[in-house]
Amino acid sequence: MMRRLFIGAPLVWLLAFFAAPFVIVAGISLVPALDAVPPFASPLNPANWTLDSYRLLIHDDLYVAAFANALRIAFTATAIALLIGYPMAYAMARAPERWRGLLVMLVIVPFWTSFLIRVYAWMLLLRPSGLINSALMGLGIVAEPLPLDAGEFAVHLGLVYSYLPFMVLPLYATLERLDPALLEAAHDLGARPWNAFLRVTLPLSLPGIAAGSLLVFIPSVGEFIIPDLLGGADSPMIGKILWTEFFNNRDWPAASALAVGLLALLLAPILAFQAIEKRAASS
Repeated sequence: MMRRLFIGAPLVWLLAFFAAPFVIVAGISLVPALDAVPPFASPLNPANWTLDSYRLLIHDDLYVAAFANALRIAFTATAIALLIGYPMAYAMARAPERWRGLLVMLVIVPFWTSFLIRVYAWMLLLRPSGLINSALMGLGIVAEPLPLDAGEFAVHLGLVYSYLPFMVLPLYATLERLDPALLEAAHDLGARPWNAFLRVTLPLSLPGIAAGSLLVFIPSVGEFIIPDLLGGADSPMIGKILWTEFFNNRDWPAASALAVGLLALLLAPILAFQAIEKRAASS
């Protein structure tokens, strides 16, 4: 009975707060929009079902550009977070044991502050009269303010800053469990440090890389706050388009189709992560 309870409670949670809302959203995506309350036809009537919202995703350049920008920016932000986070996690895993708890705490310290406040702080830092431009101009490095805000640079910066801990922590958990004797054996067999890292440490840390990349990539694709506050009008992302369709245009079927399409796109990295996990478990 206790085993069934522990297994059933998460299942009920997923059914109530993920599966059921997704079925509702998928149903709304299959009906036309109406100028009424609620602003869509009844999904319970099969006569109202249509694929017009999904056809719009394919033929409307705005939606295509939003999906492409979201995937591109999320991919580059994930790659940058990996390049920054891997050395951090490696240094944490190789630090003396008495310092590791403190280092982990320093990584999660940003979570003690509101996410929205941290994004607003970057707005103040990056604007033309902000601290960064003022410092650069005061030092004589630039003659006029740099366009740091309202663009893809600011979006990348905000994404990497906000989601970097999600990359560092899985990598640290993986690297901290690696047996140092494996590297000692590689050195005894004549491997140089860089070669030992490429042949031993890096392959064994692939599950951590996959987990961290997934934790950064998935929320970055659907991110709304960072593109809305730090991004410009020239780089729309899917999260911002979703907000616009739901609350400004009140086109709930189109927004629901966007949400379903976004979930379909994210299935590929999730399945890839599961394949890496199975391969690591079997080896």
